[in-house]
Amino acid sequence: METNQSNYIQKKKNWKKIAIIFFTVVVSVFSWAGLTKAGYIQNFLDIEILRPADEFVPSFNDNMMDKKPVIYLYPQQKQDIQVQLDYNGKIIADYPNYDEQIKGWNVTAYPDGKIINKLDNQEYSYLFWEGKPTEKIDWDLSKGFIVKGEDTKEFLQKTLSKIGLTPKEYNEFIVYWFPLMQNNKYNLIHFAGEQYTNNAQLTINPKPNSILRVFMVYKPLEKQIEIEEQKIKPFERKGFTVIEWGWTKSK
Repeated sequence: METNQSNYIQKKKNWKKIAIIFFTVVVSVFSWAGLTKAGYIQNFLDIEILRPADEFVPSFNDNMMDKKPVIYLYPQQKQDIQVQLDYNGKIIADYPNYDEQIKGWNVTAYPDGKIINKLDNQEYSYLFWEGKPTEKIDWDLSKGFIVKGEDTKEFLQKTLSKIGLTPKEYNEFIVYWFPLMQNNKYNLIHFAGEQYTNNAQLTINPKPNSILRVFMVYKPLEKQIEIEEQKIKPFERKGFTVIEWGWTKSK
């Protein structure tokens, strides 16, 4: 009887040890996976949970995107045009394809905005790209507009028209971004200037007579705040005109 009881106690101790070891291994694996995925330790086992080696890793990654900049070209007559984008970051999406050899696009453009891309001989409405900047930009949001989420559509219609976008251009802007902003209690909206253009420089040949680059930075707010209202300068189209718009979200 005593022998059976001893064996039972010993087995119970062994199972307890196994359970502790198993729990320790599970916790260690999940901790390792989390730290590896976050980029704090290297991927020695090369497993799928990790980001690709060439992906941009910083913690501000998800909220540091230059979203859907699109470029419209309006020459006065059918014209071959080269658009070069010197972007301080990584281009992650493009349509038509961004040509790495020339750092941009070679196209034939028409006065109505139609574009024929020379790489594939296909027709496009504009040049689209999206990217992740190399360094986090500390956007100057000291001036701008505080807009209720439900009023964002009307605000953008009025303001983008005042800036100089046509109904076609600002409608394409609004239908994309309004659904992402309407449910916020408030939006702080700022239209960036050199902070954006210095980070994504355009060189266009032949040189346009007028160019407008509209880049909206917005920040969702839980309550209304007071900031200095940003002054809007109306844009006048002259001759060969280039229009660009895009946006990013700020924390």
